Amino acid sequence: MAKPRLALSTAVLLVASVLGAAQSDPKVVVARLSPEEIAELQAVAPEAELVSVQSAQEALDAIADADALLGVLNQDLVRAGKQLKWIQVYSAGVDPYRYPELINSGIVLTNFKIFQGPNIADHAFALLLPLTRRITETLRDQEREEWSRRYRRPEDRPIELHGKTALVIGMGGIGAQIAQRAHAFGMRVIGIDPKDIPMMFFVEATYHPDQLDKWIPEADVVFMAAPHTAESERMMGADQFGSMKRGSYFIGVSRGKTYDMDALVKALDERRLAGAGVDVTDPEPLPKGHPLWKFDNVLITPHIAGQSDNILDRRFVLIKENLRRFTTGAPLLNVVDKQKGY
Repeated sequence: MAKPRLALSTAVLLVASVLGAAQSDPKVVVARLSPEEIAELQAVAPEAELVSVQSAQEALDAIADADALLGVLNQDLVRAGKQLKWIQVYSAGVDPYRYPELINSGIVLTNFKIFQGPNIADHAFALLLPLTRRITETLRDQEREEWSRRYRRPEDRPIELHGKTALVIGMGGIGAQIAQRAHAFGMRVIGIDPKDIPMMFFVEATYHPDQLDKWIPEADVVFMAAPHTAESERMMGADQFGSMKRGSYFIGVSRGKTYDMDALVKALDERRLAGAGVDVTDPEPLPKGHPLWKFDNVLITPHIAGQSDNILDRRFVLIKENLRRFTTGAPLLNVVDKQKGY
């Protein structure tokens, strides 16, 4: 018996787009799901012809007359899928998939934004707290079996987040979850987003990106949670890192190209920043010998923030619901604006 799935988040129901009339006996190519999961999909869409594949090549062999494609995507599949009406990718970010053939087509693209918010927000604070509470330093003491008393000195005391200002760049599914956690720590939260974000009790205010430079000097922690688009590329550049408050922190958990790596290294070299934590880099993977590796006050994780024990269940809930909606002509969830890239 297949294990029960997590309930669908009501927040996701707000993100939808009307696809049109119900699809009659659609052919759906589904990648990298187990036989048990395929059976669950068939139960919610009995009229659909589900073709299970395990690779992009297998998908290409089946795509010519398919109506939908789930879980694998490349340019060849878009070109060969002449009848495609819907593509579901298994990631939150879609920047690798913004092919002209897809952007300029009538294919509806859906992703996993919002669903990865809880785990990535957890990871953002997992990067921040070891820095502010001096855990990175005490772990080195632990290796030496040393009970250090230096953390009682004013200059070495751990930092508390209560009363500090968090600037969250990108107030989508990830940023909103980061903001919620920051508020729970007693932080003042300011958001930056190109959209008009509804008022949230845990955010003081949200401003458009043209106000970013105004708020950066106010921030004790800058969280980068924006998707990578043409507008967000190097959004945190030399000017922005150069205007950060001395003793502040930078946390990057969305995409490496949203911040300027050289500018981050310079801000750390100049001791402007008290520390940084990044799960995403540019280049990625971060190569051996890169200067970012050398800092004791930097935490680097290998793009794992999107992973968790619950993420596969949450993703499958969306896949099932979107397949049901596709076959009945209902609005799909998590529709991507292909022009904007999120």
